[in-house]
Amino acid sequence: MKIQPLADKVLVERIEAESKTAGGIVLPDTAKEKPQRGKIIAVGEGKLHDGTRQKVQVKKGDEVIFTSYAGTEVKVGGKEYMIMSESDIMAVIEQ
Repeated sequence: MKIQPLADKVLVERIEAESKTAGGIVLPDTAKEKPQRGKIIAVGEGKLHDGTRQKVQVKKGDEVIFTSYAGTEVKVGGKEYMIMSESDIMAVIEQ
């Protein structure tokens, strides 16, 4: 099964947070917050504005940081993803 976002929506796979703190303390699953980082899996065509389609600024494969309450969680083929608006993305991580 394949998911194709529409308009300015993007499909993101969360990147799991570290299970250790900087000081070496191992965190149990219950103490972990959901990560606000993810990898773009698919992007929509862009938002239609005055008859012109505005291209989405992120692309497949980009690693991004998004807002805490961004998007809607969906489960497809046993994997969890998020569908969110491009405006929920705050930054692209460049390496």
